[in-house]
Amino acid sequence: MKKFLLTAVAAISMQVAFAQTSAITNAIMYQQKGTLDKAKSEIDKAVVNEKTANNAKAWYYKGVIYMDMANHPVYGKLMDQTEATKQAFEAFSKVPALEANAKKKEFTEESNKRKEILTNNMYALALNAGVEQYNAKKFAEAQKSYMEAINYKPEDTTAYIYAAYAAAGNQDYPAAKKLYNQLVDKNLASASVYSQLLYISANVEKNDKETMAILEKARAKYPNNRDFMLQELDLFIKSGREQESLAKLDAAIAADPKNANLYTVKGNLLERTKKPEDALTAYKKAAELDPTNFDAQYNLGVYYFNKGANLNNKANKMSLAEYQKSGKAVQAEAKKFFVQALPYFEAAHKAQPKDRTTVQSLLKVYTALDRPADAKRMDAILQTL
Repeated sequence: MKKFLLTAVAAISMQVAFAQTSAITNAIMYQQKGTLDKAKSEIDKAVVNEKTANNAKAWYYKGVIYMDMANHPVYGKLMDQTEATKQAFEAFSKVPALEANAKKKEFTEESNKRKEILTNNMYALALNAGVEQYNAKKFAEAQKSYMEAINYKPEDTTAYIYAAYAAAGNQDYPAAKKLYNQLVDKNLASASVYSQLLYISANVEKNDKETMAILEKARAKYPNNRDFMLQELDLFIKSGREQESLAKLDAAIAADPKNANLYTVKGNLLERTKKPEDALTAYKKAAELDPTNFDAQYNLGVYYFNKGANLNNKANKMSLAEYQKSGKAVQAEAKKFFVQALPYFEAAHKAQPKDRTTVQSLLKVYTALDRPADAKRMDAILQTL
């Protein structure tokens, strides 16, 4: 009798063990036959069954089946591709830990290989989802998708930048700032990244001290960036440190005397400190060093145009007696300045043909010089901008 009971218990144990693993076996069989819907149903049972929930084989095949479904033209319609890929990735991620203490690691190596493939897929899916959401102005959702992309490829800078843009769009400036600073810390920050950090510190947080600290890093990384130079000048002028700024510029020019940008920035500073003649000299030097320097050419044009415009305004305000006495002479003098302004505006237009302000300036100069055909040409260009 005792012998019979022992045999019966053993038989029941075998049946239970078989039942516990049959879901895995069935899932593999269905997967090999290509009936992925049935394979999914069986493997879903296996990974939640308390007896096989920690079975590396079960999780490995869940990854395989879900990976197959994500890419299948028919069965892929049964489940969202992103969700299927994500679950496959998570399944493969569990395998190494489940086999950590096993003598024979049957599924770890293959799981890692498949996980690597899925990393690229998951990154692309998350990034593309973020782009669609961002374009639809769903900034919070886009931010979440981009952060997922970062988790898959933390070394890739694109997702960081996009996530920061989405965070800013969502007015989550602390998150945007954190992401930009991560790129700075990794020494992967582009000039655009520094510009965004400067925008947050200067315009959102209104923190001049931090703005200056960011500018110091930006200027060290991009010493010839004109925008950073000008922002630094703004802060110096704002804090009454014009002479210090000018001294820094002169030192930079002494070290790099052929850098046209430095002279352009110096001209800008001298204009702001009410020294127009000195600014003119700086702009001329910049244009001499680099005839394609838009800012130098345009500012030279503005200098002479404004002189002519001021004289014209003076003539227009004269009484009849005053005009009869000296009005035409004043207008003739104004015309000389317009003639001087013209080649600079034309050079600026050549450097940046689509700059609307330059085209408008040329339209005014051609009109003042009684050149209707050229004025008409500028007006036509203006309509296209």
